[in-house]
Amino acid sequence: MPPTTRRVLAATAGLALLIAASACANDEQQAAENVPGVTDTEIVIGTHQPLTGPAAPGYSKISAATKAYFEHINSKGGVNGRKIVYKVMDDGYNPANTDNVVRKLVLDDKVFALLGGLGTPTHTNVLEFVKAQKVPDLFVSSGSRNWNQPEKYPTTFGWQPDYTVEGKILATFVKQQFPGSKVCHFGQNDDFGRDSLAGVEKVLGPMAAKQTYTTSNQQVGPAIGALKAAGCQVVISASIPGFTALAMGQAAGQGFRAQWVVSSVGADYTTLSGQLGDKKVILEGLIADNYLPMAGDTTNPWIQAFTRIHEQYNGTNPLDGNAIYGYSMAYTFVQALLAAGKDLTREKLVDAVEKGGFRGPGLTPFRYSDKVHAGYSGVRLSKVQDGAQTYFGPTYTTDDGDGPVTEFTEPPATPPADAIPTT
Repeated sequence: MPPTTRRVLAATAGLALLIAASACANDEQQAAENVPGVTDTEIVIGTHQPLTGPAAPGYSKISAATKAYFEHINSKGGVNGRKIVYKVMDDGYNPANTDNVVRKLVLDDKVFALLGGLGTPTHTNVLEFVKAQKVPDLFVSSGSRNWNQPEKYPTTFGWQPDYTVEGKILATFVKQQFPGSKVCHFGQNDDFGRDSLAGVEKVLGPMAAKQTYTTSNQQVGPAIGALKAAGCQVVISASIPGFTALAMGQAAGQGFRAQWVVSSVGADYTTLSGQLGDKKVILEGLIADNYLPMAGDTTNPWIQAFTRIHEQYNGTNPLDGNAIYGYSMAYTFVQALLAAGKDLTREKLVDAVEKGGFRGPGLTPFRYSDKVHAGYSGVRLSKVQDGAQTYFGPTYTTDDGDGPVTEFTEPPATPPADAIPTT
């Protein structure tokens, strides 16, 4: 081949490479510019919450705390120079409403991700839509095992311990501390109650009696009467706060004295005592579980850090377990954003959560991987004594299968400066 011909071909090839590289760069820039909800200055995310309806007591304060934490982050420059905009929409804990508000958030508001959508029946109703839209669906505020189906719902992740993990640990405590007692179960008539019962019965076998409630009917008297008639000595309850208060109030009114052992989602003392008013004395002796620092533990460094944020951005609301939940979940979300990097995409955010490794206020590790989309792996027991809810005994971890319940002895992480995670 003549030298001139070779030079022409080389120049042509070089020009082609330059054009290809330029096209790739343009494609990447265009892709970055087209990421829904992401600009050079903002990240827009959304959620559905029960600001009204049967789950509003207590739960309506979660999103206020999450938003307050993001205001704190934004005051320090945001995440990689982008401020977080958190759109909170009320669904009234009604699945039909959830479908409407989530469609609006995704299709009209074009949010980058969903964060902390609350409720088992509500969020279950939007899983297929979220999957079809390929929206990161992070840290659903519910312990249903529905969120841990990475092959079926690849962008959805839980955050709190799932109800079967929780049920196994509560039942293990009951088996150890109340041997030979007649143990019964009271639960919400959906996957919340069923997943809890599955965990309980893995440890204790069939319950002596089982009763359920629906959130559309506050008349729990007959169900509590049936538990009394069955001679239940211990009641393990999978209930949201309003129905924990109703059930325990009915039990007291019927002279039904049993040991109540309640899921963390319905056992925050501040919320329950506010609902029961001068009848809050019936909460004395309540056994529950948790996986985050107790709101009343003023010596805990996470509580100290969150208190400062709370007083500045959320002071009109109580600093209770619901607020600590909101702050802690928001902290994990910021960790995930940082791990996803500056060139933020939906795919990178999902990948970052699957890689895991996050530490924060929680007492146990997360379970995240490409094969597990479940959140925290365990809980610690608490008890109400003299009007205060405090931890006792070890922290435990387990899985939602047949794995053992084991003690977890590692100390919790220490909060970074200003409770702002670093890369």
